[in-house]
Amino acid sequence: MLQNNRLAGNREGMHSKRRKILILGVTASGKGALAFELASALGGEIVSADSMKVYRRMDIGTAKPPPEKRRLIPHHLIDVVEPSEPFSVDRFLDLTGQAVADIQTRQKPVVAVGGTAMYIKALLYGLFDGPGTDETIRQKLKQQAEAEGLSELHGRLVAVDFEAARRIHPNDEKRIIRALEVYELTGRPISSFQRQWDAPQPADDWLVIGLRRGKDIESIRMNARVKRMIDDGLREEVAALLAEPKPLSKQAAAAIGYAEMIAHLQGKMDLDETIEQIKINTRRFAKTQRTWFKTFRNVHWLDIAEEDTVRTVLPKTLAILEKGTSE
Repeated sequence: MLQNNRLAGNREGMHSKRRKILILGVTASGKGALAFELASALGGEIVSADSMKVYRRMDIGTAKPPPEKRRLIPHHLIDVVEPSEPFSVDRFLDLTGQAVADIQTRQKPVVAVGGTAMYIKALLYGLFDGPGTDETIRQKLKQQAEAEGLSELHGRLVAVDFEAARRIHPNDEKRIIRALEVYELTGRPISSFQRQWDAPQPADDWLVIGLRRGKDIESIRMNARVKRMIDDGLREEVAALLAEPKPLSKQAAAAIGYAEMIAHLQGKMDLDETIEQIKINTRRFAKTQRTWFKTFRNVHWLDIAEEDTVRTVLPKTLAILEKGTSE
């Protein structure tokens, strides 16, 4: 655990403002390590903004902080639901609100950390206030996708909402159906509703710090993380989850690392193919994260060099906090 004497005299001022700090970055960017050291320096507690760390016993593939770190610093929104249960952004906001209030009653800073962009955006800007759902329309579209093929539905989306179709992968059945459902419900493209969600800046009580590395370095770090997960027993972890009485929820089963390993255990891929596919999907996920993060405003970006470690990044983070606290 790193120490920072320079900050000690300023801690009282930070506590009095109850600063809420959010550390964001793509997967394997080092944000978890920085959040831990920052919370240690400030005497704060950590709130996870990760859609998969909420699941119990899904430890290796989600890169949860080890138990010894969680004993040293309280972590919230980790291990809160069973892998068989669904988890939504609404529930994330409810639990996060409770966690933040709980931390602040103890006069401690909140250090949120994560890479689930949808959760982070909801936390900073509020939930997307779009139209509701219609199960009849949704089922009709699902039947059409099965009968005509998903490419036919994606082509239909191109005709009514080119902007959404450009962003949604032709194989992403869930989002294609949702976009068409919204159009049938309202006569308006879903992209028109989403533009209303582009707030100019995050809520003013959050100070947002982003970690950014060169893409080549990020890819190397992602590949190294996948190797560690395999070495640490990801295959065995997934096999144990599949052996549980209740099946994995769709959300849990679709998590990167788990979906590919499930396919391997079902005999669809050998282990080497599985590892390579996890790496590919991790890089694709990071690309999606970057796209989301570009839409965020008032982020204090830290460009991290290849030789940087948490020991060199922490002082830069503290300097941002000191400046923000004095404003």
